[in-house]
Amino acid sequence: MPISRLWAYFDHAAVAPLSQPAAAAIEQFAAQASLQGDTVWPQWNRALQTLREQTATLLRCETSDICLVPNTTTGINIVAEGWPWQAGDSVVIPEGEFPSNLFPWLNQQSRGVEVRIVPRRDGRVVIDDLIANCDQSTRLIAVSWVGYATGFRLDIDDLVAKAHDQGIAVFLDAIQGLGMYDLDLTKTPVDFIAADGHKWLLGPEGAGVAMIRQEYVDRLRAGNVGWASVRQSHNYAHPEFALRGDASRFESGSANMIGMAALSASLSLFLSVRQAHGPDAIEQRVCALANKLSEKLLAAGAVCDRPGEPKSQSGIVNFQIPGTEPAQFREVALQHHVVVSCRGQGVRASIHAYNNEDDLDRLVEVVRLVNKPQQMP
Repeated sequence: MPISRLWAYFDHAAVAPLSQPAAAAIEQFAAQASLQGDTVWPQWNRALQTLREQTATLLRCETSDICLVPNTTTGINIVAEGWPWQAGDSVVIPEGEFPSNLFPWLNQQSRGVEVRIVPRRDGRVVIDDLIANCDQSTRLIAVSWVGYATGFRLDIDDLVAKAHDQGIAVFLDAIQGLGMYDLDLTKTPVDFIAADGHKWLLGPEGAGVAMIRQEYVDRLRAGNVGWASVRQSHNYAHPEFALRGDASRFESGSANMIGMAALSASLSLFLSVRQAHGPDAIEQRVCALANKLSEKLLAAGAVCDRPGEPKSQSGIVNFQIPGTEPAQFREVALQHHVVVSCRGQGVRASIHAYNNEDDLDRLVEVVRLVNKPQQMP
């Protein structure tokens, strides 16, 4: 991670720095595009299939369940706009979702769909509360895997089991969790997933992935169709409107080739770590660092609220410094080459596996610096 040469970077929940493999893939693509043009297009196109296969390996699902999307919002709208809603249907979501997992569902109100927003408890999503707000009209529960502000991680196993017991599908906004925490779809059969690659997957903006289980491919209306949506996609002279039989039908046109190549290169890092150290290795390191940061922040005089249950923890640590505005702290931190965000009434530090204890100490030193004048008599 070249960023680590200068910065203690804790903003992966916003926009992550590119991994070296991703940056190299972009450089290679740019060189090929400028020197060889579309003579290498078949190679670029094969890279798209590689990315689908990598994502399927990560999630332990079929490659045919994966489609490539420009962002999480697109993946959410594939489901929200494509679902065969009937007037009187309902969808359940938690309070405090990022707008991408709110607006597409609210947009269905014009079709007679009721959107039930379930309050959180102390910033946490309680699965039994979600289920309690479901009834025979509920078709789908849409949730974020990890809360973008609080870092609270949802127990997906529990949610899927309870939702499916009532015949309700589950949509997972996985942008704050994919690659970081293990999800085995053979054991936890989430119905839909969408995630952009520019956060924890260390790829560029504009390149993401979605998962749509085969049983739903024909149930969802493909509202955005184009030349790439059909089986004979290169038969331009005699076009036939026969949609592809898998999730790739939702890829309607030309892909962001350079972005997808970069995401694929970065994803190879995650798969190599998992192969060498096991599927939980990244989660264990990140959560251990986050817990250590929480302890150091508390010792430095910050206020920090972190989930106690290990399975509810993530790499996001939200904290406050009494008497200091989050935006003010962020500006001071940048001056010391430390990068954080302001979210949820506090400062958000989002830790990745390549961060180390020295990075944590650099952040804590900024806390001590900002807090020092308030400690003087």
